[in-house]
Amino acid sequence: MKKTGNANVKKIGVGFFDSISWDHTMLNIPRWKFMVIVVNFYVLVNLLFACVYYVVGVEHLVGVSATTKLDQFGMAFFFSIQTFTTVGYGHISPSGFMTSMIASIEALSGLLSFAIATGLFYGRFSMPKAHVRFSENALIAPYGNGTALMFRMTPYKNTNLTDAEAKVTLGMVLEENGKFVNKFYTLDLELDKINALTLSWTLVHPITENSPLYKLTAENFKNDEGEILVFFKTFDDMFSSNVVKRTSYTFKEVVYGAKFKPMFSKSTDDNKTILHIDKLNDFEKVDLA
Repeated sequence: MKKTGNANVKKIGVGFFDSISWDHTMLNIPRWKFMVIVVNFYVLVNLLFACVYYVVGVEHLVGVSATTKLDQFGMAFFFSIQTFTTVGYGHISPSGFMTSMIASIEALSGLLSFAIATGLFYGRFSMPKAHVRFSENALIAPYGNGTALMFRMTPYKNTNLTDAEAKVTLGMVLEENGKFVNKFYTLDLELDKINALTLSWTLVHPITENSPLYKLTAENFKNDEGEILVFFKTFDDMFSSNVVKRTSYTFKEVVYGAKFKPMFSKSTDDNKTILHIDKLNDFEKVDLA
């Protein structure tokens, strides 16, 4: 699993268009990519229709006064934009059956395209998301008379998160009977549910004799193959809906012998608690017993 929570999987054996959900893709890609796609689609479609108008003949566009071929194509391009967006300034209008039919097809295409773009814009804006950040590293830290696996998370938006729940799964590659096999274990947490998530939440898996991490050393985390999968679910008052978040830590992202530094403090007037989001990843090295 990637740090973003997306599966690090490449799917083959199915057609390209069958393997991609375009709606999910457009809703989840970064904003700049979304805007680039929208602008490029807008320009390319109008260039296509401008070519069609130019081939049919700009003399069928009433109001075109350009004399050079470049100016004529430019007038056809901007007429296409007016038709596609249904602005219709009236300076240029189609004349004849063929040109009018092309303009009507383009106007319908524009209406459908803007309806889809509007839906995607609204979907991206209103889609419920868990505004939670996880620490970059998991730690093997002192805990009671032994040690524990720890990592933490915190909300970073002005939202109210309630009924928060976390589940952690460990995946390891082990050798059995001369063959390497994948093994998965559910890691018990000291606390896997909380009523409200307002500050940071450090999730703790005590490493006891029943833990699959028992007797693993710093060398094991450095050299062995393993991954800690984290699944988080909570209720967001703003969206009035459950939201989820996923992340993972490979063994190489586990720091052996460390503990997190506090990331909240009192305000000077003692009326509020200050949550330092920038200290989410701060830890210090310690000696383990």
